[in-house]
Amino acid sequence: MAAVNSQCPPVPPTIPYDARRVARAYYWRGWGVTEIAAELNLSANTVASWKTRDKWDDDPVIRRIEDSCEMRLNQLIFKEKKTGTDFKEMDAIARLIERAARVRRYEEPGGHEGDLNEKVANRNAGERKKKPKNLITHEEYLKLKDAFLGGLFGYQELWWENVSRRTRMLLKSRQIGATYYFAREAVIRAFETGNNQIFISASRAQANIFRQYIVEFVFSVLGRQLTGDPMVISREGEDGEALEPVTFYFLGTNYRTAQGYHGDVYIDECFWIFGFEQINKVASAISTQKRYHKTYFSTPSTIAHEAHPMWTGERFNKRRAKENRVQIDTSHAAIAAGMLGADGIWRHTVTIEDAIALGFDLVDLDELRLEYAVDEFENLFLCQFVDDSKSSFPLALLRPCMVDSWDVWDDFQPYALRPFGDGEVWIGYDPAESEDGDNASCVVVAPPTGPGGKFRVLEKFQWKGKDYEAQAAEIRKLTRKYRVTEIAIDGTGMGSAVHQLVKKWFPLARRIDYSPLVKTQMVLKAKNVFEKRRIQFDAGWKDLAAALMSIHPQLTKGQTQLTYVARRSAETGHGDLAWALLHALFCEPMDATDGAGAQKSRVEINR
Repeated sequence: MAAVNSQCPPVPPTIPYDARRVARAYYWRGWGVTEIAAELNLSANTVASWKTRDKWDDDPVIRRIEDSCEMRLNQLIFKEKKTGTDFKEMDAIARLIERAARVRRYEEPGGHEGDLNEKVANRNAGERKKKPKNLITHEEYLKLKDAFLGGLFGYQELWWENVSRRTRMLLKSRQIGATYYFAREAVIRAFETGNNQIFISASRAQANIFRQYIVEFVFSVLGRQLTGDPMVISREGEDGEALEPVTFYFLGTNYRTAQGYHGDVYIDECFWIFGFEQINKVASAISTQKRYHKTYFSTPSTIAHEAHPMWTGERFNKRRAKENRVQIDTSHAAIAAGMLGADGIWRHTVTIEDAIALGFDLVDLDELRLEYAVDEFENLFLCQFVDDSKSSFPLALLRPCMVDSWDVWDDFQPYALRPFGDGEVWIGYDPAESEDGDNASCVVVAPPTGPGGKFRVLEKFQWKGKDYEAQAAEIRKLTRKYRVTEIAIDGTGMGSAVHQLVKKWFPLARRIDYSPLVKTQMVLKAKNVFEKRRIQFDAGWKDLAAALMSIHPQLTKGQTQLTYVARRSAETGHGDLAWALLHALFCEPMDATDGAGAQKSRVEINR
């Protein structure tokens, strides 16, 4: 009783109040007539007559709840200083009143289950307007643009200032965030222009990096996951009106199916893509309308690449009379700040030194100069093209063997527990010289399954800072993931210890002891495989291509024999990935097929 009194203190008879209603409320709480009369200083007969005339016992439960909720809510509303608990209670009472109203509608003539359950009502409503897929409102777009502009380095700000150029071609240093930037730029441009955004890369796996950056960008700002591939983004205008949706396409070598597309085009690593002229024709067709633009960006490869004449202006001059040809200065000094050429292409070069001067603080330039040989540093970070005419594996030899593995290899599922099922694979391994030296490099190769078959480089790994036991353990993990039938290991240095451990659980592991003759045989074998196009690897693996390109012939110190070496680089090591691949290919005999074309048995080397 005391608890009730604390909530509804006695009201003196001199203060006007609705005694009849208060009495009824007490009665519905379970008080007796005598108790109510004593509490309110009323006659028991009066309370009893109210009870009888108003039929308090006959009132339905819903009315009793509504009356109690109303009284308590009013009491809280007029409370001068409310606590957090008061506000929570007010919200709970309001929900009770809403439910009571639903029950009222249900009890009325024509009431149905949908009056009680909103989900049932929506289900029974038939066709209803669905929320657009991947919707970005105008307010959310403003948040995305603020986040985009707030995270730019100086050279990226220059790219944004020239976003409306019809054609941009950018030569850049490694690892300065170009793909990351253009993925975000495309989101903002798509919302502002309504143009579709089309990304073309050397492989589908490479193109999906754009998609990953876009999804991560929107999620980091809006906390919402974009879905779909192609990815369709719905838009709302400033007044909430629905705008035309935009589509993001992510293409590898399946760019040939994109003739019906239209929009802005981004071509990633254009100086490494095989069949650039074909890709460029498709890109030009996609962006024919003047409102669309094309952006080419890449690290430099070789002067023999098909895209190099477009960079220098030679492509523009090729079919023009001598008097109509143009001179385009592509030196770093001329285009370090960006330059619109006479051929209509806006060019820009960003070296690692340029990037640092414009705010890029994610690398240590002095460390990079120590880690890389001069020629490698100039190529990777100072945007200098390479003359690979002296390489044993020039890019022209490699490019026909670079494929879009996602589209071509139906039997390889890279994210499965057994990516190649029960298919046979060979492992080539080039160990680190020391725990602090080069990377230990490993490739997993699927050998040909019959005459005319091709080698396929399924996976590649580089491990740094591991001792010989850890390196052997990494190889053993691969034998649980694949059905391994050959393992070839360089037996020099730390490789000798790795080989001894591997032989304990894989007795047929091959040990390759380097000598000028053996290295020559390995290079000749690999060149034969590439020349006959009997090998494939993913077109996005520029590191493997660069490692192969770094191998070149050289005379021994005594100038008496020809051997093969690789230029020193922290990225390619001594061509570590390339040598690992050559080890695996060397498991096949030099004369892989007999006259009838049947596969010959394999030979063993220093088992």
